[in-house]
Amino acid sequence: MLSILLIVQPLWQNKGRLLLSVGAITIGVALGYAVQLINRAAIDEMARASATLSGEAELTVRGPRAGFDEAVYARLAARPEVLDASPAVEVEARLAGRDETLRVIGLDVFRAAAVQPALVARESEEDEDPLDMLRPDAVFLSPAAAQWLRVARDDRIRLQAGLRVMELRVAGTLSEGAGRGRFAWMDIGAAQRLFDRIGAITRIDLDLVAGADAKRFVEQVASELPPGVFIERPETALQANARLTRAYRVNLNVLALVALFTGGLLVFSTQALSIVRRRSQLALLRVIGVTRRALALLLVAEGATVGLLGSALGVLLGIALAGAVLRLYGADLGAEYFRGWEATLSLDAPFLFLFLGFGIAAAVLGTLAPALDAARMPLARALRAGQELRAFERLKPAWPGLLFLVAGAALAAQRPVGELPVAGYSAIALLLIGTLLLMPRVTAAVAQVLPTGRSAWLRLSIAHLRQAAGQLSVGLAALVASVSLAVAMAIMVASFRDSLDAWLQRILPADLYVRAAPSGDTAYLDEAAQRRIAAVPGIRKVEFLRSQHILLDPARPRVTLIARDLEDPLRQIPLVRGAAQAARGLPAAWVSEHVCDVFGWQPGDEVWLPIAGQRHRFAVAGVWRDYARQNGAVLIERSVYVRLTGDRRANDAGVWLHPEVAPAAVAERIRAAVPAGEQLEIAQPAEIRAWSLRIFDRTFAVTYALEAVAIAIGLAGLSASFAANAFARRQEFGMLRHIGAGRREIAAMLACEGLIVSTIAALVGLVLGWVVSLLLVHVVNRQSFHWSMEMHYPIGGIAAFLFCVLVLAVATAVVGGRYALSGEAVRAVREDW
Repeated sequence: MLSILLIVQPLWQNKGRLLLSVGAITIGVALGYAVQLINRAAIDEMARASATLSGEAELTVRGPRAGFDEAVYARLAARPEVLDASPAVEVEARLAGRDETLRVIGLDVFRAAAVQPALVARESEEDEDPLDMLRPDAVFLSPAAAQWLRVARDDRIRLQAGLRVMELRVAGTLSEGAGRGRFAWMDIGAAQRLFDRIGAITRIDLDLVAGADAKRFVEQVASELPPGVFIERPETALQANARLTRAYRVNLNVLALVALFTGGLLVFSTQALSIVRRRSQLALLRVIGVTRRALALLLVAEGATVGLLGSALGVLLGIALAGAVLRLYGADLGAEYFRGWEATLSLDAPFLFLFLGFGIAAAVLGTLAPALDAARMPLARALRAGQELRAFERLKPAWPGLLFLVAGAALAAQRPVGELPVAGYSAIALLLIGTLLLMPRVTAAVAQVLPTGRSAWLRLSIAHLRQAAGQLSVGLAALVASVSLAVAMAIMVASFRDSLDAWLQRILPADLYVRAAPSGDTAYLDEAAQRRIAAVPGIRKVEFLRSQHILLDPARPRVTLIARDLEDPLRQIPLVRGAAQAARGLPAAWVSEHVCDVFGWQPGDEVWLPIAGQRHRFAVAGVWRDYARQNGAVLIERSVYVRLTGDRRANDAGVWLHPEVAPAAVAERIRAAVPAGEQLEIAQPAEIRAWSLRIFDRTFAVTYALEAVAIAIGLAGLSASFAANAFARRQEFGMLRHIGAGRREIAAMLACEGLIVSTIAALVGLVLGWVVSLLLVHVVNRQSFHWSMEMHYPIGGIAAFLFCVLVLAVATAVVGGRYALSGEAVRAVREDW
C-alpha cells in the first residue's frame, strides 16, 4: 500500500506534468493504433472479398488482366481430380460519365453455385425471374455497390466498353454474405460479348475431389498452362494484392510510431523535472532505508503508470480516430490504393495489447535514465543544495553515442529484409539515438567556445550552459528528434514532389492527351477512332499507346505491359540506365526500376515476356523511371506488340498540334469526330501535372499531420526541461533578485539561454535531418517502392520552419521559467543550507 502511495502521490501532486506525459503517450499510441486498425480493416475486407470470390475452391487459375484462352477451362474441368470448375471474367468497367469504375464479374451461374455459393446468393429471390441470371442485359449488385450507386431493382446503370455506353438493368441485390466490396456479377457469356472478351476468361476456380493431392495436381497442370497463366491457392492472390500496398502501410506505421518515440522523450524530460523537484524527498527515502534498487524501481513504476494511462486512452482514441478516417477518407487515407473496398472497423486483440505495450515501454524507457541517475547519486550530494545542476553527468561520455552512430552507418548499406527496408529504418533509429546521446557533449563543447561578450546576462547564461550541459540536453532530446525528423521528411517529400514534377514534364511532351477513359480496363480506341483522331484539322502528329497487365509471378501483382509508338526511345523514355550491349537482333524492352529491382532484369539481359498466350524473347534495352505504376512496367514498341498479338487498339494518345492552333478547339474537334467522343478524357499536360500533384499532396497529408504532432511534443519536452532548469536554479535567481536584478533582466537571461540551446538543437537537428533524408530517399524509399529520385532541398521552407521553432523555443524557455520570476525565487534563498 505504501509503495502505491509513493507512486501515485507524486503524480497527483504534479497534475500538469502528468497530463503532459499522459497526453504525449496517448497521441503516439492513438496514431499508431489507428493506422494499424485502418490497415487491418482494408486487408480484412480484401480477404473476405477473396474468400467470397473463390468460395470453396482449393485452387485458382489466373493470368493476364485481359484474360487467357477459355479452352484451358475445358481441359481442366475434364481432369478426374477436378470435382467442380467455375470460370469467370473480371473487368473494371468505367461508369459512363464518371471517373470511377465498377468491378464486374462474369460467371457461369450453374458452376458458380457449386463453387462460390455466397457470390450468387441474392438478398431476396421473391418475385425474381430466374432467367435474369442468363439475360445479357441483367446485372446483380453487391449491397455496397447498390448503396454507392444509389440504385434499386429494375434501375439502370451505364457502363463503358470501348467508347460504347451500355445500359444494364439491375436484376437484384446480392446477400450480405457477398461481403462489403463494390462489385456486380452477370452471365459470363454476356460479359464476354459486352466487354470484348469473346473466347477469353480471367480466372478459373477449382474444387478438387476428396483425397486429391493438390500439390501434385499443381505440379502436373502448371506445365500445361499457357505462358503467363498460373495455378495457385486462392490465398496467394490475396498475398500478392496485399504486397502492393504493404510498403505504404508499413511506412505509415513507422511514421505513426515517430510520435510515440517523441512521446517517450517527453516522458524522459518530465520525469527529469520530477526528480529535480523531489531531490530532497528521494534523498530522505534513502536515509530511512530505501535501497538504490528499490528507489529506481519506484521511479520506473511511476513511468509505467504514466504509460499505462496514456496507452489505455490512446487505444480508445485510436479506435475513434480509425472509425472517423474510414468513414471520411477510406482505408487508404486518400491514396486510392483500395478503391472499391468498403472496409469496416474491427478490433484486433493482439495488436491492441501490442500498442498498449508500446506505450508502456516508451514511458518506462523514458523514465529509466532519470531513475538510474537519481538512484546512483551519492546520498551526501543528493542532500546538498545546488547539486541539481549536475544531474545526468553520466550522459557526457561520448563512446555510447559514437557506437550507435557507427552501427547506424553500417546498417545503412544493408539489403532489405523481406523487401522491406528494415535495415534502413534501424539505421535511422540508431543515428537518432546516437545523436541524442552525444547532445550533452555537443552542448558542453559549444558552450566552451561561445564568446561571453560584455553583457552580464549573456555571461551568466553561458556559464550556466557550461555547468549544466547534461541537464539542458535532456530537454533538447525531444526537440532534436522532432526537428531532425521534420527536416528529413520535408527534404524527402520535396525531393519526391520535384522529381515527380520533372518526370511528368519529361513524359508529357505532347500538346494534348486523349484517353479512352480515366480508369478501368474496358475502354479503348479502336482503329477507326484512331484514324479519325489523326485526321482532325490542326493535328500535326499522334502517338498511340496500348497498356495491358501481365502476370510474371503469381506471388506478385500484375506488371503493366506498355506498347507505345516510339521514334526516338532515348528522348521519349526517362531512362536512368541504358543497355550495356547491343540487343543482338531481339526486340527491345525497357523495364521500370521496380521490375529491375524485384525481378533482377538488367540492361543487356535477355528475358521472356508472356504476350497473347505465348512466350516471346526480348532484350532489356534500359531501365526507366516510372512513378505511375507501383507494380512495375515493361515498355515495348507498339509495332512489335501489334505484330505479336494482332491487337491494334489503343488506350491513350499523345497529340502534337500545328503552331498557333488552340488546344481547346482541337479537343472539341476530336470529340466531334469520334463516335461517343463525349466519353473521351482530353487534357493538356499542365492539367495532368496539376491533377497528379494534388493526388501527391493528398497522399502525404497524413505525413504532415504526424510531423506537426512530433514537433508539438518536442516543444513540450523543451518546456518541461526549462521548467526543471528554472526550479533547480531558484536559489540563484533569488540571489539575483536580492542584489537588484529585475524580472525583466532574468527573463532576458532565460530567453538568451533558450535561444542558445534551441539554436544548438536546431543546427544538430538540421544536420541529422539531412543525413536521415539521404537514407529516406536512397535507402528506405528505394527499397520500399523501388523509385529513385533526385535530391531537392526546400531551403526557404526549412529556414522558415527553423525560425518558427527558435521563436517558439525562446517563448517556451521564458514560460517554462515562470517560477524564476515569482516571489518564490526570493524566499528560495533561505533553502540554501
